[in-house]
Amino acid sequence: MAVAIALVLLIVGSILFHFLSPWYFTPIASNWGAMDDTISLTFWVTGFVFVSVNLFLAYCVIRYRHRKGSRAKYEPENKKLEWWLTGFTTVGVVAMLAPGLFVWAKFVHPPQEAAVVEAVGAQWHWRFRFPGSDGKLGTVDARHVSEKNPFGLNPADPNGQDDVLVSSPEVHLPVGKPVKLLLRSIDVLHDFAVPQFRAKMDLVPGLVTFIWFTPTRTGKFDLLCNELCGVAHYAMRGKVVVEEEPAFQAWLKGHPTFAQTSARPAGDAAAGQPLFAVCAACHGLEAQGNAALNAPKLSGQEAWYLQRQLKNYKQGARGVHEKDVFGQMMAPMAATLGDDAAIANVVAYINTLPDQPAPTTVKGNAKTGQKTYVTCEACHGPGGRGIYSTNAPGLHGMSDWYLVTQLKNFKHGIRGAHPNDLYGPQMALISTILPDDQAINDLVAYINTLK
Repeated sequence: MAVAIALVLLIVGSILFHFLSPWYFTPIASNWGAMDDTISLTFWVTGFVFVSVNLFLAYCVIRYRHRKGSRAKYEPENKKLEWWLTGFTTVGVVAMLAPGLFVWAKFVHPPQEAAVVEAVGAQWHWRFRFPGSDGKLGTVDARHVSEKNPFGLNPADPNGQDDVLVSSPEVHLPVGKPVKLLLRSIDVLHDFAVPQFRAKMDLVPGLVTFIWFTPTRTGKFDLLCNELCGVAHYAMRGKVVVEEEPAFQAWLKGHPTFAQTSARPAGDAAAGQPLFAVCAACHGLEAQGNAALNAPKLSGQEAWYLQRQLKNYKQGARGVHEKDVFGQMMAPMAATLGDDAAIANVVAYINTLPDQPAPTTVKGNAKTGQKTYVTCEACHGPGGRGIYSTNAPGLHGMSDWYLVTQLKNFKHGIRGAHPNDLYGPQMALISTILPDDQAINDLVAYINTLK
């Protein structure tokens, strides 16, 4: 009897949990309500089977419980019961699968008027490409992928010259208009998934897959990679901002075309030398850094990373947190650089300065830190030299006290929390693997040993 009561309580508890639980789907924000309908139908069918089977099991426990002097009746076959079970099972399976086939038929046939946009996934970030005024996307090839051409566009294809390149994990889309996303991976398997849109699709290396949907309400939604793509898979986040058409067009105009990015001149070191005079006051004449002034070493760092951080300071994405005292000091210094050309010039000059490793100041257990660095290595490289394709700057030879400070800032939300810091949040997530200050010191102590 106790077993039968437990089974009945299990049924009642499961039903109550399903209907009263606060954990359910996020509110839908696309045209794929049919996805929810098929899942709800699956819940009803499987729920009916769950309740029926367990009630029957409880009945059998009571009806056929052991009684002194009674014997079980041996009945190896019951064709009538088997036919009923086969019929009910067939109806249940058809009820669950048939609606999904109709939804899939719609899913693989995007409307003709759908706008075509490309989403490019790579360890561990997203990029996007929109067609220009000609309405056509240019051809791409993995052989063209480089630091200056991360999308791999074919320079000889005229259709690609006006393609708008969004080199950030945040993409904007107009509300109420269907969009077909062409999905391309630069390296390994990824998956494009926005929970509120319900639809998702894999990015397969060597192939171009697609997904389509119509955003139905404005807002900012998390873009996730739903395919285990490496050690930083959980940090591969993006944003999809759905807004009205005028706001979308204004956002799109703020991004360069492929022709514009290709025509950007390289930084002029000679023009950057006088601009560096402001920087030299803290960072040193050879950008060697000055711990007394909380100015880290700059020489030897990748140009793209220095440019990104200077832009973050200028645009208010960094150095604005009330606890980032030294970042607040850097922000007005970055403001002395009038435009992107000035930033490129001063960085070009910094790259001409001698690269001497900064003095070692941090004490820690390098052997313990080596185990932690296995995670860091996936982005920053085995020698800590940095990898452009993973947006990871060089660590080797940099000011170790500065590394400690920034890891603490990431960990405590002082850095990487600003909505306009597009890559900082990824590092903020990674920093959570460091439980305390000692773990940070151990990690940096190991970085100091890298050759």
